[in-house]
Amino acid sequence: MSNETDHNRHEPSDSAIALFLQDSDPDQLTDILVAALDEAFRIMEQDIRTETFH
Repeated sequence: MSNETDHNRHEPSDSAIALFLQDSDPDQLTDILVAALDEAFRIMEQDIRTETFH
């Protein structure tokens, strides 16, 4: 199985995203996005710290 096929299997469909946006509270979406950004920054910070010790 190619990486593209495996990657696409985990992504929500456009219709699922549209339904989520239509039915969800904007504050909930903001909370989800902020949490995802916090996690991304935490991972990046760990990577930077790991690189400085090599």
